[in-house]
Amino acid sequence: MDSVEALALPCMPRAVALLMSELLSDTPNLRRVNQLFASDPVLALRLLELANAPALRMSGLIGGLPQAIAMLGTRQLRSLLRSARVSGGSVGLNLPQFWRCSQETARLSRVLASLLRLDGSTAYAVGLLHGVGQLVWAVSQPERALALESEVAIWDPRRPHWEGKTWGCHASSLSATLLRQAHAPALLIDSLRGAEEPLAQTVMEPLACVLHLALWRVRTQAAGWSARQLAVSFPSEVGVALGLDMDVVLQQDSIDWNAQGEH
Repeated sequence: MDSVEALALPCMPRAVALLMSELLSDTPNLRRVNQLFASDPVLALRLLELANAPALRMSGLIGGLPQAIAMLGTRQLRSLLRSARVSGGSVGLNLPQFWRCSQETARLSRVLASLLRLDGSTAYAVGLLHGVGQLVWAVSQPERALALESEVAIWDPRRPHWEGKTWGCHASSLSATLLRQAHAPALLIDSLRGAEEPLAQTVMEPLACVLHLALWRVRTQAAGWSARQLAVSFPSEVGVALGLDMDVVLQQDSIDWNAQGEH
């Protein structure tokens, strides 16, 4: 597979513009820079790829966005942004919805991880990046991606089943491959690879279970499922493995995401 940059995956125009403006300042607001990188899956992936580059001798060690920003200089971040492709036209999926649901998955993953005293920064990155594989399909095979989208939307709870039939793997597995090529930490890669079937892995990764629950909630919420459908579909075995029941997961919807701290 090509590198992240070579794939020319689309980024949020607003995030790119605001980041460039912030980084041109003599004293960039690092909290704002972090929030903006954390709003876009592709920018976040490229940030982690840059921070884990072999030349920097930190390969496989940087799994959170704040850590990546802290170790990179303003010049490197500007260079990353100058080569970013902003969205323009159709790429086979609803980009605004993709960005919004990716952010929601990331935020919910972070909150659930905090309940379990797992690293929230890594959980956020896992949640944000899990769907990048969708963009790869949409850009590389737009007609096939559109055909699948017409059958079942990317945030439909049934989507993973159809991805397996159509592509031979889940989007999160493709995202894991991209992260492996980016020399990201094994924790990120394993969590994404096991996102759809966390209990079927040789070694259960708690963050994969966290992501699985977050995806269940975001997908069923996007689909507008009823209380009965939620009760029937809740992945109870994953919940038991983490010690989280359905009510605990659903209660996190009441959190004001805009009031959250740094990612």
